[in-house]
Amino acid sequence: MKARARHILVASEEKCNELKNEIIGGADFAEVARQHSTCPSSRQGGDLGEFGPGMMVAEFDKVVFSAPVNEVQGPVKTQFGFHLLEVTARS
Repeated sequence: MKARARHILVASEEKCNELKNEIIGGADFAEVARQHSTCPSSRQGGDLGEFGPGMMVAEFDKVVFSAPVNEVQGPVKTQFGFHLLEVTARS
């Protein structure tokens, strides 16, 4: 199984929820990622490319390989901080 996902990484759950509400309200995920995400992937609008199970941290995998496609998930807490995740494709 492979998935393609994008994410936004921030330091706090509050910030994560605030950004999620902006996206639900119509803000562009990639633009929000470019402005707020602390991950280097922010330059690509949060795009992490395609990956298989076990290539990301466990908390990430759990969401990426079970959540509906094209629906913003989160906050998801990992050792890096709090993420908003969106699975853009899965095969």
